[in-house]
Amino acid sequence: MDQDLVDEIEYLIELLTKSGFFDVDEIEEILEDQFIEEDIDFSKFNISLNDFTNINFNKLEEVFKALALKDIVAIHNCGYDIEEGVGDAFELNVHLINNKLHPEGFCFYSFEDIEEAIEDEKLKITFGDFENDEKKALQIGEIVADALKSAGFSLIWDGTINNQIEINPFKWDKSFDCEKEYEIEGAYDIFVKSRG
Repeated sequence: MDQDLVDEIEYLIELLTKSGFFDVDEIEEILEDQFIEEDIDFSKFNISLNDFTNINFNKLEEVFKALALKDIVAIHNCGYDIEEGVGDAFELNVHLINNKLHPEGFCFYSFEDIEEAIEDEKLKITFGDFENDEKKALQIGEIVADALKSAGFSLIWDGTINNQIEINPFKWDKSFDCEKEYEIEGAYDIFVKSRG
């Protein structure tokens, strides 16, 4: 196996373990999918989960839960990039509507945003509404920004719908928790429970 390939695999392992969203089996599955062309035994690689503190992530998680009470569905690790994340948010909205729930809007960060948070200590949050109404989307952005500020986060945002809200600095410190669901399933559960 050439060094470039080894480096690429090791980088991806480090990124996936630092993200705190995947267990060892899931990481091996992702690696197998990613390097399907290669014949590699991933069990030979050292995959050990991080033991981060969760201090920043817990604060973020509380903000996301609180946003559900304000009719905003907030999704952790939503899609690989913004485009996929928006698609997932709209898919989640359909499930909520089918269950007679009508969120006003959404916010999320994608896996690309997690990668940036791990490397550059800033986390970008995408937001919007479900009707392509710019005024409403901006109101969602303002609610999300206020909730993040109230939790003590420093933000960089120009107050428009054209740019993501950036939590800066944000040290990524999520550790893996097998008891909790994230992504769209977790966001769905939290939104439903917030109505109960």
